[in-house]
Amino acid sequence: GSPITAEERRLRDKKHLDDITAARLPPLHHSPAKLLSIEESIAIQIQQKEAYEEMQAKLAAQKLAERLNIKMLRFEPEGEASMQYREVRDED
Repeated sequence: GSPITAEERRLRDKKHLDDITAARLPPLHHSPAKLLSIEESIAIQIQQKEAYEEMQAKLAAQKLAERLNIKMLRFEPEGEASMQYREVRDED
């Protein structure tokens, strides 16, 4: 046969792929990867580690509170409800 150009070969392969599957790659929504300096990379990793550890601590506290059946109620020492039992009434 006659030799085909790279462009013709690419089009033929693409048509063949279209015949085999309807799957398509999703469009690229984000910018392509970029190079970072070591300092930037370390700073990002430390920030991500701190955020991860904070999230883990919150989750652990939540699970512990659920296990111990602890209810967080509002505490208002200056409120009216806390003063009701302190009222002194004369029996006279």
